[in-house]
Amino acid sequence: MSQLTMGAGASRVETPPPAPESASTGQLIGQLSDQLTTLVRDEMRLAQVEVSAKAKKFGLGAGLFGGAGLFGFLGLQVLVAAAVLALALALPGWLAAVVVAVVLFVVAGVLALVGTKDVQQAAPPAPTEAISSIKTDVATVKESASR
Repeated sequence: MSQLTMGAGASRVETPPPAPESASTGQLIGQLSDQLTTLVRDEMRLAQVEVSAKAKKFGLGAGLFGGAGLFGFLGLQVLVAAAVLALALALPGWLAAVVVAVVLFVVAGVLALVGTKDVQQAAPPAPTEAISSIKTDVATVKESASR
């Protein structure tokens, strides 16, 4: 029984592969080549889907994190103004503002140092499931080839 395959304006008839017991070495190598091509394409599709899903989740999380950061920043501005006003009760207003600004710059410097260290330690995003699957496939092919 043959199948009719339509693609890109051309058609061809594909015959099913012969049983491995009765196939010649050339036919088996041809099947192996076709199977490896299909395997590589499937693994590439898997990696693409996995990276796409991770990117979508990352985008949503980053947007929500950005919104939280904006509201946190606005709250911090109000607290800074309150700190300046509180210090202005004991010091001249300009000096209270300078003291609060220096404290904020020290906190910013410490956060920048800690953040730099964390960014350097971060691993790049990778399609871990696809990589694991490819490693398994390569090991299986190597094991089959050594028989």
